[in-house]
Formats: sequence, structure tokens, C-alpha cells
Amino acid sequence: MCIIGITGTFGAGKGTVVDYLEQSRWFVHFSARKLLEDMLKKQWRPVNRDQMHTLADDLRGTHGPDYIIRMLYEEALRQHQPVVIESIRAIGEAEMLKQKENFTLLGLDAPIKLRYQRIVERGSSTDNVTFEEFVKQEESEMDNEDPTHMNLKGCLALADYVIINDGSVEQLHKRIEEVLEKIGV
Repeated sequence: MCIIGITGTFGAGKGTVVDYLEQSRWFVHFSARKLLEDMLKKQWRPVNRDQMHTLADDLRGTHGPDYIIRMLYEEALRQHQPVVIESIRAIGEAEMLKQKENFTLLGLDAPIKLRYQRIVERGSSTDNVTFEEFVKQEESEMDNEDPTHMNLKGCLALADYVIINDGSVEQLHKRIEEVLEKIGV
């Protein structure tokens, strides 16, 4: 069974990759974001990026640096078709997954102004921020020595393949297919 993990910067196209894999290749999707949102709702806490960040760091600090993704990976192993896990954000998560067979870490990035434009257009409740807030949030999650905290830069460095998503959706689909061909899917 093939398991692809997705990492990358905010608004780089992780969700678009997941949609493509689900619709064209019948991948089953497991989302760290959805897991965290569900946990916040059960705790009657606001669902926003800051709360998800705090909860994720707390969970990793209490249960180990790979806790969130380990939960999703264990569920993925029960599937009988390819799986995509979105989104790997901490070094501990990436390092744990990189040790697994049939696992590929795919990174996504794009220019920051393009990414901000995308999050504004998607209009998610966690994306309702100014450009300055967007930059500040990303900087806080971009680099961290602690393996239990978010480190997008480090996760991207560990990626087996990185796609720079600065073109059309069709170009992104073509780049995804190129990666799938390389990993034999």
C-alpha cells in the first residue's frame, strides 16, 4: 500500500493535491487539520489557527513529537487502498513517517503573496487574517529546534519531492503525476 504525506507552507496547494489524489487516484484522505478541529470543538474551544497550533504543540509535548501523525498513520494502515495524510508540520512527524515502508513525503510551496491570495479566496474560518498576520503566523511555524513544535522549513527539507505550485491547477496536476510515476503509483 502507498502512503503519501503532504507537508508545505500555508496556501501552497496541499488541499488541491489531496483533492486530486482522492478524485483521480482513489486515495483515502486523513487530515491532521480535521483531527485538531474536531478536538477543539469537543473542548468547546475556538477553531482558529492559533488554537490549532497550541493544541498540536500540547499533544506532541504530552504524547511525543509524532503523536498526531502517528494516530493518522495507524488509521491509514487499516485501509485497503492508497492513503494521503495531510499535513505533516513537525520534524518528529516527518522523521517517524520517513522510516516507514511505502511512504513518500511530498512538499509544496509557492510565493508568499500568491499563497496569501489563495487563502483569502478559499475563505476558511482559520484563514481570515491580514497579510501581516499571515506572515507572522507562518514565521512562527516555519523553523523551530523543538521536534514537538511546527517546523515547516525542516519538513520541506525532509521531503522526498517538492513541488513549487506557482502555476495553474492543470500544471499542478501534471507535477503530481510526475511524482506518482517516480514512486510507482
